[in-house]
Amino acid sequence: MRNEVILVTGANGEVGHGLVKEINSKGNYQILAIDIKPMDEFLAGRCMRFIQGDILDKNLLGRISSEYEIKTIYHLASILSTKAEYSPEIAHQINVEGTINLLRLAFDLSQWQGIPVKFIFPSSIAVYGIPNIDVKNNEDKIKENEYCQPITMYGINKLYCEHLGRYYSLHYHQLSKDRPRNTIDFRCIRFPGLISADTIPSGGTSDYGPEMLHSAAQNRPYQCFVRPDTRIPFMVMPDAVRAMILLEKAKKENLTQLIYNVTSFSPSASEIWEMVKMGFSNAEISYAVNPSRQKIVDSWPADVDDESARRDWGWNPDYGLERAFINYLIPAVKSKY
Repeated sequence: MRNEVILVTGANGEVGHGLVKEINSKGNYQILAIDIKPMDEFLAGRCMRFIQGDILDKNLLGRISSEYEIKTIYHLASILSTKAEYSPEIAHQINVEGTINLLRLAFDLSQWQGIPVKFIFPSSIAVYGIPNIDVKNNEDKIKENEYCQPITMYGINKLYCEHLGRYYSLHYHQLSKDRPRNTIDFRCIRFPGLISADTIPSGGTSDYGPEMLHSAAQNRPYQCFVRPDTRIPFMVMPDAVRAMILLEKAKKENLTQLIYNVTSFSPSASEIWEMVKMGFSNAEISYAVNPSRQKIVDSWPADVDDESARRDWGWNPDYGLERAFINYLIPAVKSKY
């Protein structure tokens, strides 16, 4: 018999670390982890098996499907926003073609196993594209279907993959005479900027928030690449992980849509810095605005509407701004360094 597992792609990343740690702590599930880089020490002992491999490798995914019974896929592997702008074609290949490979894997598994495989897909506020700062400042909380005209390759990739997930869930092979009985159960969550105490940020345009914190903890001056008044929504990693697990466990009949916003707090860059200084009073900051990165952040909402997630599957963040820093981020980062 094949082993029943939860598949986590991109397990070495920030979200992957938090998710694997949380699933492992429950003790009820075996984790099969994939990442293109060698296994991080953090994952040792927390996964039933770690595979160093590429999600573009269809032969690898074929072997996985033959060896394991997979009921849930958390597809976290991607190239993030800043890195994607330097290599947009490679980003498209990994973020889109890799996702199609995983969607096809989920579909095949759904057919063989006789039940839809749950496909949990983390998207991003990068899918939004507000035209200018005046519009942004005059808007209220942005809903899932508003301003979806992203200006980054990462945002474009994520938005397209949301549509792919909808297609594979609802319309795949719709003209076939023998239309599939079981497609996939695609569930997408649009994250704001994420701040983790455990991992150093790597390649996100919202990383000025966590970079402030980790630089202060290491007693290094920080040069912020956005204006002090820059405002977008954020969330700490424990809430992000809990949101994914809540969405995965939600009853299908309670879900009124496939794509959900979630958020926790929406501070300005200067307000984040004030929080950082509560734990690191000698921290130093200066502002050296990068116009290109500033333009990207200005195209993202100052806040998003997550009422649908609250209504449909009980989403509610555990951490507001002050609690996030005082009770989680500052103590954990101090311990880390």
